Amino acid sequence: MKATVAGAPVSFGVFEMTPEGAATVAADDMLEVLADAGYGGVDLGPVGFLGRDADLRARLARFGLELAGGWVQLPFSDDEAFEASLPSLHGALRVFSDAAEAGPNRLPLPTLADDGSLARRARPGRGQDVDPLTAPAWERLFANTQRAADLVRAAGFEPTFHHHAGTFVESPDEIDRFLAHVDVGLTLDTGHLLIADGDPLDAVTRWGARINHLHLKDVDLAELRRVLASGGGMTEVWSSGSFVAFGRGDLDLVGVMDAVEARGFDGWVVVEQDVLNAPDVAIDAFRAARGDDQRVNRAALRRWA
Repeated sequence: MKATVAGAPVSFGVFEMTPEGAATVAADDMLEVLADAGYGGVDLGPVGFLGRDADLRARLARFGLELAGGWVQLPFSDDEAFEASLPSLHGALRVFSDAAEAGPNRLPLPTLADDGSLARRARPGRGQDVDPLTAPAWERLFANTQRAADLVRAAGFEPTFHHHAGTFVESPDEIDRFLAHVDVGLTLDTGHLLIADGDPLDAVTRWGARINHLHLKDVDLAELRRVLASGGGMTEVWSSGSFVAFGRGDLDLVGVMDAVEARGFDGWVVVEQDVLNAPDVAIDAFRAARGDDQRVNRAALRRWA
């Protein structure tokens, strides 16, 4: 298997939902943990967290890491909002270009994702029941995603699309419908698929030819189901500890990775153990615990990459 394993800021509580003013792990501290554990790359996290331009390239080079990809969330089903969001896509593409100037062995994949809705984020995994898209809205989503994918390719990168709980592309049926209409590869996220009652092993068979990026999460399904049954939304899922280190949850890691390997996957495997840290978190203890988990996660993948 030729895949390369990357870590991610979200595993250290750093992503777009991090509470304003919350203490966060410093970029260099995070990268040091990942490099020491044997990761080959890192996901971008919030634009600017890892720096920009020469600072970004120097930071990656200092730790011997490459940029694996990065989250670009856009409101695909709303034409007006999509047009207004395009500067954020172009800004992210400039950051990818900054990183690529270092001549990486493997280019990062700009990771497109739908913006979803407040109703869907409040009821993850049940979006088709609480906030279904109309047929015209689906057509807008297809067209705007294709336009974004074309812009990514024009910038010299291959796009990937991330199905995600709380968005308009979260369930297996919605993923099927999306892939039938848009020319873009799929980021398979094992954790978000489980939220939507999907089967990650079945997904490799079902969509394997389209999977060009892999986000691996292990999930404590009992805890996840408790959160969802109590009416929790994505904020509560991220805060609950539902995403655990490999071997501590219910993901069939061996089955998924063997299936991915059998299909000759040659891309980035991004380890994500999403966590939303509290505003008053004790950052030193938090950083140490997250680092311990990421070492466990990297060791669990040695058989394949």
